Amino acid sequence: MKIIGIDTATATASVALVEEGKLIFEEVRPGNRTCRAPKTSAANHSEILLPLVDKLLKRSGLSFYELSAIAVSIGPGSFTGLRIGLSTVKGLAYGWKIPVVGVPTLVAVASRATDWDGLICPFLDARKKEVYAALFRKKAQTLERLTEDLVSSPEKIMEKIESLANRDRPLLIGDGTIAYRDLIKKSLGDEVFLTLGESYPSTAFAVARLGEERIWKKEFDPLGPLVPLYLRPSEAELKGRPREDKL
Repeated sequence: MKIIGIDTATATASVALVEEGKLIFEEVRPGNRTCRAPKTSAANHSEILLPLVDKLLKRSGLSFYELSAIAVSIGPGSFTGLRIGLSTVKGLAYGWKIPVVGVPTLVAVASRATDWDGLICPFLDARKKEVYAALFRKKAQTLERLTEDLVSSPEKIMEKIESLANRDRPLLIGDGTIAYRDLIKKSLGDEVFLTLGESYPSTAFAVARLGEERIWKKEFDPLGPLVPLYLRPSEAELKGRPREDKL
């Protein structure tokens, strides 16, 4: 079974090919995995996503007819990135006639930390002085969810981490660790471990691997109803709402 994973929910677009849980190839933009901050904005994922998929298939020597399914991150994350990723995946799935599985982004980000046991918090910059986050506890290969997906101020997430850490050294992973590094260190001290995830396989790999687990169980997602998980309304939705004083 050969699965392609696609992530455009985060600032760094990635695609990965997985077979039996193992990473075969991955493509990541920006290509420099050691960069301190992503150079690729979610807005131009539309320009690079299909070329990344094409490059991945060429490297693997596969045609799309040999793929078993596509797994795609469905959010939370960049509104533009999520729309680009999901619309592209739906187009490919209709054209290739293969099934699709949607994978929550924060679960995928947390599962990237393959060498960590203990508290894990995906920590993605959501702009507007907020972050997307969730708390998990990992032991061996088991990832236990401790909270629902959240969009909140980083201060409130720090409070949630402190309440659940129970002397565990927490790992925070994602671009929010750059934007709010000083606040995190002030709240959690030097025991916290912060990473963009440079040393781990891509988010797309985690998406593909998690998607493969569902595909083995034949838990496919119908394409029509599959929509992004936003957590908060978009700017367009907010601007389209009537003001309360006019109701």
